[in-house]
Amino acid sequence: MARSIIVTGGFGVLGQAVAEAFAALGDKVARIDFAPQAAKPLTGALDIGSVDLTDADATKAALEQVTAAQGGLDVLVNVAGGFTWETLEGGSIASFSRMHAMNLLTNATITQLALPELKKSSAGRIVNIGAGGAVKGGMGMAPYAASKSGVHRLTEALAEELAGTSVTANAILPSIIDTPTNRADMPDADNSTWVSPEAVAKVIVLLASADAGAISGALVPVSRGG
Repeated sequence: MARSIIVTGGFGVLGQAVAEAFAALGDKVARIDFAPQAAKPLTGALDIGSVDLTDADATKAALEQVTAAQGGLDVLVNVAGGFTWETLEGGSIASFSRMHAMNLLTNATITQLALPELKKSSAGRIVNIGAGGAVKGGMGMAPYAASKSGVHRLTEALAEELAGTSVTANAILPSIIDTPTNRADMPDADNSTWVSPEAVAKVIVLLASADAGAISGALVPVSRGG
């Protein structure tokens, strides 16, 4: 039976790969994004653009559109987020607020609103995108790592909160993802060890499967090419 899937940040490179992976399984996929429209179409997907996921009313409206169209909700994948590299001395304190909003508040807002529908599923799944770079913060990573560390703690706390329900909550911690943006930003880096969006998507699909019901509260490193 086809499941109902939401991928936030679904118009981006990683979100596209994740959405395509679920669609290939025959699932019903909705992509929710801050951008007005996707750069790359996905046949059969429900695309909802121009959604600020820190806005509870806008997020609730998008969720209601998805559940009405797809008959509920089984899997929520929180890909939406952003990145910045700047030192504390040379950077802006506003970057901490921006990263907190983009990476943590977007996640918490839609997850809270989606919980009632996810609990109706026989195998509700929440998969968050943490970061390998948030396990230990390196130079220039403070705003980003602080916000992604928040995603890690949210995932752990939520998993404990959901114990005894049909819903699991896990996070993957990718290393550097091989995207055009990262290649442009780091032209001299050795990208042979970067992880492909498709490899990340495979791990997300695994954690979202019915067979992964015994895994909750896990922070899973994803760091091998792929």
